[in-house]
Parts: sequence; C-alpha cells; structure tokens
Amino acid sequence: MRTLAIFAGFALIGAMIFTIAAFSAAPEPEPVAAVKPYTETLQERLKRLPGDYRGWAELGSQYVDQARITGDPSYYTKAEGALDTAAELKPGDDAVLAGRAALAAGRHEFSDAVRLAERALGANPYSAAAYGVLADAKTQLGDLRGAERAVAKMLDLRPGVAAFARASYAAELRGDVGTARTYLRYAHQDAWLPADLAYARHYLGELALHEGDPVTANDWYTKALQAYPAYTPALAGQAKAAALGGRLSEALDIYERVVERLPLPQYLIEQGETQLKSGQQPDWTLLKAQWGLLESAGVRDHLTRAEFEADHGDPALAVKHARAEYDLNPNPVSADVLAWSLYKAGKPEEALPYAKKATSTGWRNPLLRYHRATIEQALGLPARVDPGFDPSLSALARFS
Repeated sequence: MRTLAIFAGFALIGAMIFTIAAFSAAPEPEPVAAVKPYTETLQERLKRLPGDYRGWAELGSQYVDQARITGDPSYYTKAEGALDTAAELKPGDDAVLAGRAALAAGRHEFSDAVRLAERALGANPYSAAAYGVLADAKTQLGDLRGAERAVAKMLDLRPGVAAFARASYAAELRGDVGTARTYLRYAHQDAWLPADLAYARHYLGELALHEGDPVTANDWYTKALQAYPAYTPALAGQAKAAALGGRLSEALDIYERVVERLPLPQYLIEQGETQLKSGQQPDWTLLKAQWGLLESAGVRDHLTRAEFEADHGDPALAVKHARAEYDLNPNPVSADVLAWSLYKAGKPEEALPYAKKATSTGWRNPLLRYHRATIEQALGLPARVDPGFDPSLSALARFS
C-alpha cells in the first residue's frame, strides 16, 4: 500500500540547505564565474537564530522525509528533537503542528496525526501541507471519505505532484483505475524535480503491474530510474517485474542492490519470497533486525510483521499483530491482513467478514481478491481464484 509516500516534495536533493545569494555592487562588471553565492545550511542558520521556530519545524520535517527516503528510523528521533524545540518556541504555529503531524504519521500514530493536522488547519486553514498529512492519516484510519475531502482541499489550495498523487491513490482505492492513472499523469506532467518524475513514473508502473501488465510496468520503472537513478522503489519495481515474469535470477540480482540501498521490511520479504521461489532458503536475520530498529525509534510495524508471520512464520502471532494493527487503523489493507492471518490460523469463518471489508471499496488489488477467494473456497462458497496470481510471491503484489 502507498503509505505516507508524499509529504510536501519527494526529493531532498540538497536537503537542509538555505541558499542566500548576496551580490554586491562593483565598479566594473565581473565575470559570471567570479560571482559566488553564499550558502548557509539550515543547521547553521538555527545556530545563528535559535529562536527561528519555523526553521526548527522545517528541520524536523526534513528529518521525517529522510527517515522515509533512507529507511533509517534514527531520523525520527532527530525529528522529534527539532520539532520539540519548535513547539517550545511557538506551539500553536501551523508549520510546527504540521511537522509534528508528519512525525506522528511516520511513526504510524495516525490518530495523533489527524489531531495535530486539524490543529494546524485551525491555525491556518490554507495549509496544503496539513491537508496532505490529514489525507494520509485518514486513509490509514479507514476514513476514505474524509481522506478524499482532505485531498480535494489540497487540490484547491496547491495543485501539484503531492496533491495529484494523493488524488490518484484515493481513486485507486475506490476501484477507479482510469482516474488514478489520469491523476498520476497530471503529477508526471507537473513534476520537474528528478525524484518527483521518478515517483510518478514508479506508480504508473505499479498500476500497470497490478493490472497484470509487467512489460508496461517495467518500462515505467526504467523511465523512473532514468529520471533519478537513486530512486530505490523503481529498482524494486524492476525486481518485482522480473520475478513475476519468471526471471528469478535477474530478480535476485536486483533485489541484492535494493536491500543494500534500502533494507525496508517490505523489500526484505519480497527478496526472501523470490529466494524461496528459486529454491533457496532465505535468511530473515536482517528483517528482524530492521523491526528492532523501527521499534526502538517508536515506529509500530504490526502490518508487515503480521503479513510475514501469516505466510512464513507463526499464524497465531500473525493474528496478534494483525488485530493490533486493525484496532488502530481499520483500513482495507489491515482488514485483509487480519483476514488472511485468521485464515492461516485455521479460522476461515472469522476471517470472511474482514476479507469482505478489505474488498468493499472496489480496490482492484490482486492480493486482496486472491485472499478473499481462497477464504470463500475454504468455506465451500463459490469463488474464483485468479489462475494468474502466484501465491508464492504474495509480497510482490503489495504496495510498498
């Protein structure tokens, strides 16, 4: 699932830098090369102006983005420190509140994210950034109508890559793939930063992959990497397309590069499933270490732990994590994970209502449809399992 992928600009190219150009008048014109702009990092600015609460809020928000981009959860701790300083200086400022909302969302504390985003909007009803976090958090909480209202406000205030991408996901969740693709094309047309171009192209590839078109998907992933070679999700997309196309050796070579760059639990599980498919035994040590790092940084990751335990570990533990996630965030993905965990634990009757909820929005996700059909077949109900779906590579059907 696309979770919290877009907080105000996807790339931090030259992040944490303010550039201040200072040109002094000279009696004779100097060559262009002789004019040197003065640059000051945000940290340097804050040493000089420690009371700049918006600077502290910006630094905190950038740390949240760095945690997402690098997969290093220690950035959440840094973000908390910067945002705490901002809140001490100006607790009611909309930028400070929006930054704190983004941090809460990054840590999967979505109820807190909604509360803080709404406070930010109370201070500034024109904060597109706050509406973006509000949309993300409401999506995770299963309030899809509330999320769409927030996206609509964001589109009115600041139409652009971040708003178009969220509008695309809202359309996809209700099963309107055509509109989802249209909004992603708007994002692609609006993008000018390399990472924004890569983001739009990557998710155009994801849409194609989930419609069963790995050739088109791989083409978009390749174009994403042409725009921004460091964009790891597109590299992971290439690995998925290769694995689903039966090119397992190629997929494993790519996954090795993916997890070296960004060892997120999702990618580690995808790599492990591809290894199993090719007859190898995966080593889950790094995956478990990543969960430990996330937990130490205050990030709850019940979702991927439940997914992993259901397919590769202890179904009873999967149910425990899935219930914890669903109780906090009753969205289609958590409903699906709870349904599948219950099914794998031998409780298909209890699983079916959650499988129905997971598929109730119209979202055309092949994994959700496969899980529901399998549960219904186990109960003797008429159901068709897509013969083209490969259950041994189920993690590859999930949105990262």
